[in-house]
Amino acid sequence: MNAPLAFTPDEPHVPETAFGKWFLQTNTWTVHVLDRALNDLEGLIPERQASYPVVADVGCGWGRSLTKLNERFAPQRLIGMDIDPEMLQASARECAGLADKVEFVCCSSSNIRLDDNSVDLLFCHQTFHHLIEQEQAIQEFFRVLKPGGVLLFAESTRRYIHSWIIRLLFRHPMDVQKTAPEYLALVRSVGFDVKDESISYPYLWWSREDLGIMERVFGFTPPQEREETLINLVATKPLS
Repeated sequence: MNAPLAFTPDEPHVPETAFGKWFLQTNTWTVHVLDRALNDLEGLIPERQASYPVVADVGCGWGRSLTKLNERFAPQRLIGMDIDPEMLQASARECAGLADKVEFVCCSSSNIRLDDNSVDLLFCHQTFHHLIEQEQAIQEFFRVLKPGGVLLFAESTRRYIHSWIIRLLFRHPMDVQKTAPEYLALVRSVGFDVKDESISYPYLWWSREDLGIMERVFGFTPPQEREETLINLVATKPLS
């Protein structure tokens, strides 16, 4: 591994299951979860720039997001962060072709090892529901972003994380899970600006307890009135 790797003492976290780690390497994850989130989030960015010089991924996992962030946002510096050293080692292998610009930091999202006002775009994709110290994490996101910096936030809500299928296959800190309005309020509470037109509530097949079978097989229309299972939003740090 050519890219630098920094380590920090363990922070409180809930380790993922073996199934969860395997699933993050599948084509289903890459195409139906990661790509769809990025496509949606890109369309929500106000005043989209051609390039964001410093791009960081909080919870980069196996690293599949890093090459996609590089292609979409053309950073000069690309940072992958995760609390699991095994994930960072795998990310480094995945991104071997980007060794001239990518670096890795082993840390918790509630204690990010980056300077104040040092990141132009921060990507938090399906990471926040893994965090125990969510309030501290969102404060850290605000701290490390530059004034005018952008947070891309894609998250599963309490309705999804508390569903039987997720309880069976994955592991999360259940008592901190939030609804979509609660996540939106949390992001705004630390000072982020989130415009109504920069919020999306996808209702994707994999975020439903029946995995979309009732719609795809039997033709049932998804309910219009429902508790949202996903929230995607783009937040910006005010210039002053």
